[in-house]
Formats: sequence, structure tokens, C-alpha cells
Amino acid sequence: MEKSNEEIKRTGEIEEFTNLHIIHPISSWLVPHFIKLNITPNMVSSFGMVCGLLAGVCYYHYQNPIYAILGFILMFLWHVFDGADGQLARATQNFSEIGKVIDGICDYVTFISVYVGLSLALTPIYGNQIWYLSIFAGICHAVQSGAYELQRSEYDFWGKGKDGADLPSINKLIADGERKSFIGQIMNQLHIGYIRMQYAFSGVDHTFRRSMKEVLSLAPEKENEIRGLYRELYAPAVNSWSLLCANYRTFAIFLASISGEPIYYFLFEVVVLNITLVFLVQKQKLLNRLFTLRLKQIV
Repeated sequence: MEKSNEEIKRTGEIEEFTNLHIIHPISSWLVPHFIKLNITPNMVSSFGMVCGLLAGVCYYHYQNPIYAILGFILMFLWHVFDGADGQLARATQNFSEIGKVIDGICDYVTFISVYVGLSLALTPIYGNQIWYLSIFAGICHAVQSGAYELQRSEYDFWGKGKDGADLPSINKLIADGERKSFIGQIMNQLHIGYIRMQYAFSGVDHTFRRSMKEVLSLAPEKENEIRGLYRELYAPAVNSWSLLCANYRTFAIFLASISGEPIYYFLFEVVVLNITLVFLVQKQKLLNRLFTLRLKQIV
């Protein structure tokens, strides 16, 4: 069953600043033109992926400032297309599981391309050791992005009541995986592993989630008040998590490359963003305790 427009649209109060005021308005302007040209959401995702691949080629030549600037422009276009494919899907009611997969692949292809391009360019300077750093940076990137996306999903699920924002049950995925083909089982295990990783590094507490479900089921008349309290306390926190979003990585890659030292970006990813993640997780745990205390005043 397709999700409703209300269920899948982005939540404005937790949207990252540059998305809200720059990227998504441009994406919105493009959507009517795509509709007129009969361009599908998957085609838009593919446009973005091509931009991402070309950005990697440009950053391979980062020592020429023109290529570094062009790499930044191409990554910016990827962000625009990445915002437009979802808006186009909502506008045309053209949703599909394949579309979700393509969208996710395009996101990772862009950064893999850029990481590979920079690593190839830096190999003559730092030797093959640069690959250890870039691969570790890529792993950190995946962990941080997964944690950020889970925070957004949690806000939509608990704060806005969007059932579709809840992550699938791991037990259900395991049971469903038994009926899949060999390739399907591999993909299913990767999905399960990714969800477990999201929970492990996001500060989201399973006990807290079970308590929330229990409270909402036992006091349905208080649902609006409970969700309102959640939005009040967690919206600023989720906005803090946006420090780990792709937009700031795009800026950091460009600044490091235009300065002539793209290795600084990998160090920024591994050191600064990991420290940020640890801080945000600790803040999340404190916020969970505060919410629990405030919740007792309601129920």
C-alpha cells in the first residue's frame, strides 16, 4: 500500500537550514518542469548519481581550483536532484520500493566516487596508507548518517505520529528473510545489520521506545499532549543532529580541496564528526531522562 503524502513529506521544523532555504526551494521549482517533460523520480535520482560520479572525477583533479569548484557545483546539483526525486514522487504519486533503493544507492555512489577520486589523487603524496584513512572515514560516514536518519525517523514517528517512519521490526525481517531467495537473504541481512547499527550509534533506547508505546496505548486520550511534549523537547535536538548531514560534508570536501589539502576532510570526518556523534548520543540519553520525568507530569 502506498504511503499518503502527509505520511512521507519532510518535517519542516527539523529540516536542515540549507535544505529548507536553498536546496529544496530549487528542487521544488524543478518539479513542475520534470512533470511536463514526463521525467520520472528514478530518472531524477539517476541524474543526481551522474552528477555525483562526475564530482568524483573533478575532485581527482582538485589541484586545479577550477575542477574543485566544478566538483562542488556537481555535488550541489546532486543535492538538488536528491531533493527533487522525492518531491516529484509525491507530486505524481509515483512511489516504489525500487525507487527507494535507487535513491539510497545514488546517495552512497556520490560519496564513494568523491572519496575514491580524492584517495587516488592523494596516493602519490601519502602512499597506499591514504586508503585506510578514506575507508575508515567512509565507515564513520555511514554510521553517522544512519544515526542522523534514525533521529529524524524517531521524531516523525513519536512526535508526528507517522507510522511509516518507524523502522521495520528486526524479528519480522528475520522471519521474512527465510522466504527470500539467496540474494534476497543477503540483502535482508544487510538491511538488518544497518538497522542494528543505527540503534547502536544513535542513543535511541529500546526500553524508552517500549515505554512510549505502552504509555500511548494505555492513555490514548493523552496522545496529542504526549506527542506535543516530544516535539517540544526533541525538535531542537534533532536539529543539532543535522551537523552530521551530507550538506556539511559537501562544504568540508570543497574547503579542504580548494585549500590544497583534501586529507583534512578525512581527518574532519574521522575526528570532528565522531566527537560530535559521541556528544549528541550523550545529549540524547539525557534528553530521554528529561522526557521521562516530564511525561510523568502528564500521565
